[in-house]
Amino acid sequence: QLQLVESGGGLVQPGGSLRLSCAASGFSSGNYAVGWFRQAPGKEREGVSYISSSGRSTDYADSVKGRFTISRDNAKNTVYLQMNNLKPEDTAIYLCAAKRGYDRTWWRPFIYDFWGQGTQVTVSS
Repeated sequence: QLQLVESGGGLVQPGGSLRLSCAASGFSSGNYAVGWFRQAPGKEREGVSYISSSGRSTDYADSVKGRFTISRDNAKNTVYLQMNNLKPEDTAIYLCAAKRGYDRTWWRPFIYDFWGQGTQVTVSS
């Protein structure tokens, strides 16, 4: 059973930065692709970014392209989401999820097998 734990959330002013981490345990996360999602109150869960198991393939939602960067360190079983130039509309709970294999429709939550509990990101002045 793969277990995922997110960290790094917090309160930040508009224009600020945060780096989220998704630490995996139970199995080597290097066998899993990872997606970052976010969910704001009253809204559907939204795919934010994706990274393949090797790290060679990444993708982003249009709303975060050019501001967010996903990366992974398989030796540390950790995936990161660097978030720059944060906006109030980025406020949400951010969750990471993992699945085996590649899926080009990575933004669909139901294709993932394992989920973390999430970390709150609040962007406000």
